[in-house]
Amino acid sequence: MDPLHRLPAISDLRREARRRIPHFAFEYLDSATGIEDQKKRNEAALNAVQFWPEILRGPMTQDLSTTFLGRTYPLPVGISPVGMSGVMWPGAEKILASEAKTLGLPYGYSCVATVTPETLAPHIGDDAWFQIYMPWNRDIRADMLRRAKEAGFRALVITVDVPVDSTRERQRRANLTLPMKITPSILWETATHPLWTLGTLREGIPSLKFLESYVERLGPRASTAHAGHTIYGQPSWKDVEEMQAMWDGPVMVKGVQKPQDARRLQEMGVDVVWVSNHSGRQFDGGPASIECLPAIRDAVPDMPLIYDSGIQGGLDVLRAVALGADFVMLGRAWHYAVAALGRSGPKHLVDIMSLDMRLNMGQIGAQTLTDLAERLVSRPLAPGAHAP
Repeated sequence: MDPLHRLPAISDLRREARRRIPHFAFEYLDSATGIEDQKKRNEAALNAVQFWPEILRGPMTQDLSTTFLGRTYPLPVGISPVGMSGVMWPGAEKILASEAKTLGLPYGYSCVATVTPETLAPHIGDDAWFQIYMPWNRDIRADMLRRAKEAGFRALVITVDVPVDSTRERQRRANLTLPMKITPSILWETATHPLWTLGTLREGIPSLKFLESYVERLGPRASTAHAGHTIYGQPSWKDVEEMQAMWDGPVMVKGVQKPQDARRLQEMGVDVVWVSNHSGRQFDGGPASIECLPAIRDAVPDMPLIYDSGIQGGLDVLRAVALGADFVMLGRAWHYAVAALGRSGPKHLVDIMSLDMRLNMGQIGAQTLTDLAERLVSRPLAPGAHAP
């Protein structure tokens, strides 16, 4: 059966991924933190953004293409950096990087990956983005960026919304740790998911290989300690300025929710502001990201903006673009796709998103992405804002 009939939505990919991978891997990918209200608010707030349907327009064609940072893309969607991708599906980083190149989309590599930049270098195209959390050690910062540049990464993504850990209760209950601890429940899960297990044996037991290459420089650590806890600090504005100076290429700052922060980043010369609440994985008590987007767009009207958090399909991408995003990144969805369908997953997800976007644009009489804003039923107010 054609996958578009069997798995026609991201929710179907999620269900199939849950069936094919161990419980601890799915819980890491799917979970948020706290009671997951933030995750639910992201989705509910997107659902509340409405367009006026348009009738009697006659024949139309829809153009999903967009230009962002000087490059033209077939649709305004890219692959967001997700840590520990190789836990979700063996070789996921390699699959996503190579398929992004084929599909003409940007690929975001997380420094909390299960492969190093050097390992991934043969698989990336000329539009790979290197995401980093802020190492407290300046020598390590410089070396990480050097390795990323030499591996062929074009843009730097500095994630700033993880000043401390989050609880992620579902992940803890599933007993997922890095380094992985072999427990009876882990053994059972791997035994009952043979495709995942055989692939993992071929690729190697997942670990944070990039970070681990720096741990020895900083002295001994407990055998159960996460490498990131040893390396990463709590970033400041000065740290962002220092990393800007180290990088020759576009610099994006990810995790922005307040307009005053966006204005300050623009004044500092940051190239892109990335509006995100980490998809509810870090903090359960904040506003939905889509509610923050309009005020940020007003604050920095000429600034390139990326949006993520809560995207459930092509219609949500249209909603984000209509409210001011120039580009939209998805994280969980690509990993659902790879876990559900392997190497054919990314292309299938693009087919899902493209079809959903075209059909919904047809319903509202929009031919290009620039037509979307004027078709909104209303423009939501950002938290704390007041109607004129």
